[in-house]
Amino acid sequence: MNQSSGLQSGMYAVSLWISRFALANLQWILFSLPIWWIVLRMLDLEQAEQWLYVLPPLLVGLPVFFFPATAALFAKARSWIIPKEEEKERSYLSYYKENYKKSFRGGVVLTLFWAVLAGDLYYFSMKSHLLMNLFFILALLLAVFTINFFSVLVHFDMNVKPLLKKAFLTTFSSPVLFGAVAISFLVILSISLYVFPLMIPIFSGIIIAFLAFSAFYRLYLKLNTENKPNSAAS
Repeated sequence: MNQSSGLQSGMYAVSLWISRFALANLQWILFSLPIWWIVLRMLDLEQAEQWLYVLPPLLVGLPVFFFPATAALFAKARSWIIPKEEEKERSYLSYYKENYKKSFRGGVVLTLFWAVLAGDLYYFSMKSHLLMNLFFILALLLAVFTINFFSVLVHFDMNVKPLLKKAFLTTFSSPVLFGAVAISFLVILSISLYVFPLMIPIFSGIIIAFLAFSAFYRLYLKLNTENKPNSAAS
């Protein structure tokens, strides 16, 4: 009897988390839908020159739609990893509104970084395979930095400039965190693109957000624990 009830409660917990993840991911897709529509249009283009007509709305739309939607997704993941007993579970929309301004401003800066990198990658891909590989490495570095920016954004109450600085230090001061975020990002991305594309609208974003913030929060707790004795001694 106890074994049966334990199995039922376990299945209920699993189904609850699956529904939570799926709902959050679908909301993320919905709130950034213009970006996904542009990306799908880009995949249908046959000539590189046609991208010139699609890139401007993409660059404008990233800070307007994608960055605020993703910040809300990371905030939702954070609420599950660091639950507050005195606070009821908040909606995705409330996190979206709360973080919109900072995510938009940070998104403008990061979109410029990505635009420059994409332009260099496109140009040098026709010049040198060595340089192309170098820019792919830089793209991975920027991807991890961008992911860590979202973790920092939803965890600290700071202006955009110190948030970017803290995200940079977080990204490049801990090889363990960098490796964890990079590997989880690449694995989920590869599965989503090449194995199970349906995973993108259902789970991909929230899984990356959950794993990335979990790794970030572990580092945060570790650094706080290491600094407490020093603070007490001083």
